[in-house]
Amino acid sequence: MLRTKKVRVVFFILFLLLVILFMYFFNHMPEAKYNEHGDTSYTKYEKAKVLKVLNEELVKDSTRGDLYSGSQELEVKLLSGEHKGTVHTITNNVSVYLNVVAKAGQTLIVSVDTADAQNYLVSVYSYYRAPLLFTLTLLFFATLWWLGGKRGLMSVAGIVFTFACIIYLFIPMLYRGYSPILASVLIVILTSCVTLLLLNGWSSKSVAAIIGTTVGMIIAGIIAYIAGNLAHISGYSTAEVEILIVVADQTGMQLKGLLFAGILLSSLGAIIDVGIAIASSVYEVHVTNPNLSKKELFMSGINVGRDMMGTMANTLILAFTGTTLASLMIIYVSQVTINQLLNMNMITVEVIQGITGCFGVVLTVPIVAFISSRIIPNFETKGNLAPVVE
Repeated sequence: MLRTKKVRVVFFILFLLLVILFMYFFNHMPEAKYNEHGDTSYTKYEKAKVLKVLNEELVKDSTRGDLYSGSQELEVKLLSGEHKGTVHTITNNVSVYLNVVAKAGQTLIVSVDTADAQNYLVSVYSYYRAPLLFTLTLLFFATLWWLGGKRGLMSVAGIVFTFACIIYLFIPMLYRGYSPILASVLIVILTSCVTLLLLNGWSSKSVAAIIGTTVGMIIAGIIAYIAGNLAHISGYSTAEVEILIVVADQTGMQLKGLLFAGILLSSLGAIIDVGIAIASSVYEVHVTNPNLSKKELFMSGINVGRDMMGTMANTLILAFTGTTLASLMIIYVSQVTINQLLNMNMITVEVIQGITGCFGVVLTVPIVAFISSRIIPNFETKGNLAPVVE
């Protein structure tokens, strides 16, 4: 059924369309709304243009770089929302924590706090950063396409698909009360399949990498779950637990398992990299010397994986450290004792995340090497899943 390139491409496109349609209809299903009580008061964040800086009293804080403190009196015009076009004179209080210094002609994001249809308050919220973020993203995609050619374009498609799965499938599933573990496993399988098939076509090495990556991620999830239970760590141990408990009470969201779902997703990128690298190396060795035994192919994959284990594990540890750097600095300056440090919720969570991700990377090497050494020779010999020639 899947012997020809055209059939594989059609099958893959149909699969993508089905996933996209499912995400579309899933997001349009009714769901419980957090903090929806029918109140007339609400806050929205809209774009506003600074027409004039009427007055300002700002002092530069030389001890904190280029930060200012003081206040500004601004004349702004709302550019979006229900009050679009209205002009307001507002006071912008500038401090170390809210350091938005406005200039005439600049676009800002303002908060519009509405009491009722006639009464609302406009205040400065943040700089308008969306154009910069979109520009950086498009520049990255263009660079990836320019340097990577067709594969680069497929990488862009894979990134977009992964992002869409997280925003339009994974997060809504968690919000509606689905199991975080099952939701994360579903996202892992979907993103692994689509990303690897986009990059490498419907080939034996893609299939081997998909199976091996999925198995490695599931094992990593099991280890994280067991370690978390033994350490008495759950979604209730996170910094945002107070808000999440209120949300869970109103929507049915499951907090237990939320932490482990995050661990799986945060480790997925590194584990996919290892999986496809091992599968590709076994494939190349087999193509170069088809007479090698399955054991020899397995050992070739292991040898390549040994060179990657340390660097990928290092990458995960550094990534987790970077995300908690501010908290680590607070712990350092607080002169926390070793007993307190090693038993803090935050440190325990970060250690479990880092070590579990490393487990996933390390275990994926022999798993993918074994599966590749079995699948690739069989399929290449039969010609069922020969690689797509570009």
